[in-house]
Amino acid sequence: MPSSLRDNTALSRFELDDGGVTAVLNYTLAGNVITFQHTETPVQARGRGTASRLVQGALEMARARGLKVVPWCSFVRAFLVKHPDFRDILA
Repeated sequence: MPSSLRDNTALSRFELDDGGVTAVLNYTLAGNVITFQHTETPVQARGRGTASRLVQGALEMARARGLKVVPWCSFVRAFLVKHPDFRDILA
C-alpha cells in the first residue's frame, strides 16, 4: 500500500498512511508560523523511514504555503540537523 500524506486541519496534524498504520505530526498554526509539536509513529511502522517521510512532507507543505517553522518536536529538530536544505523556512 503506497503512503499518502495529508494535512488534517480539523485535528491540527499532518498524517501519513503507511502499511496500514498512520503516523502523525501535531502542530499549531499562528499567522504564518507553524509549530511542529510532536511526531508519533506506531510501533509497527518504526525503522522504515515513515516518520522522516512525514516530516519531510510537512516541511515541503509548509514551504509551499509560505509558512515559517518552529521545530518544537525533538524528532523534527533532529531531521533538520540532517537536512539543512530546510533551514530557510525556520522561524
